This record gives sequence, structure tokens and C-alpha cells, in this order.
Amino acid sequence: MQVAISGKNLELGIKVFRKKTQKEGVIKEARLRKAFEKPSEKKKRKAQESIARKKKKRAEFFSS
Repeated sequence: MQVAISGKNLELGIKVFRKKTQKEGVIKEARLRKAFEKPSEKKKRKAQESIARKKKKRAEFFSS
């Protein structure tokens, strides 16, 4: 991943880098890999994430 910084605007470069890493899920994955996650906990987390995605998608569908 690359972030081009033009001039002396380092603050903006850091902001862009953080947004890119967050969008790609790099930060979330690093936090998950920090400690071992039991298979049952992993299954439960994935189910909760799926429900949240479905709720978000449904809310977007009905709001537009």
C-alpha cells in the first residue's frame, strides 16, 4: 500500500493512510490476530458480523 505525500502535508498523508488501512480491514485483522481466538468464538463473531451486514444492507434498501 502506498500513500503519496506532496509537499509538507504529512498530517493529510497520515489521515489518508489510516483511512485506506481501515477500509481494507488491515487494522481489524491485526487486532484479531493479536490473541488466539477459539473456534467457537470465531464462529459466533462471524455470525454477529453477518447479521450486522444484513441489517445495514436492509436499512439502506428501505431508506432509499
